[in-house]
Amino acid sequence: MLTGSCLCGRLAYEADADLTGIIHCHCHTCRKTHGSAFSSVASVPRERFRWVRGEEVRKAFESSPGKLRYFCGECGSHVAAERTERSHMMLRLGCLDTAATCETQMHIWRSDASTWYDPKATWPEYPEGTPPR
Repeated sequence: MLTGSCLCGRLAYEADADLTGIIHCHCHTCRKTHGSAFSSVASVPRERFRWVRGEEVRKAFESSPGKLRYFCGECGSHVAAERTERSHMMLRLGCLDTAATCETQMHIWRSDASTWYDPKATWPEYPEGTPPR
């Protein structure tokens, strides 16, 4: 069982499914929506997905014809999306509350990617926060 929620916790979902593939999308729309270099998503069958709380704060934005992006009207977190003609929901993996792993991953829309981030580059890593100055 996968669970996910927004930053304030008022909007939440469950999906009785496993992750079968993760996509890191670098398109202009995903970068603008998430304010980041890319958006990490995974699909689950629509019939295995359900909203468990937050109907009063759940908002949707149709970013392109038939594509609805669901977000919390209180804190602004984007938690899921769907294309109305397809049979699955797209989970925004940054909002997962359950630990999940998946060996199958890919980057898409690299032709539209930001100029300031390269997923092949190696940068210093810190377990918490930034290094002392």
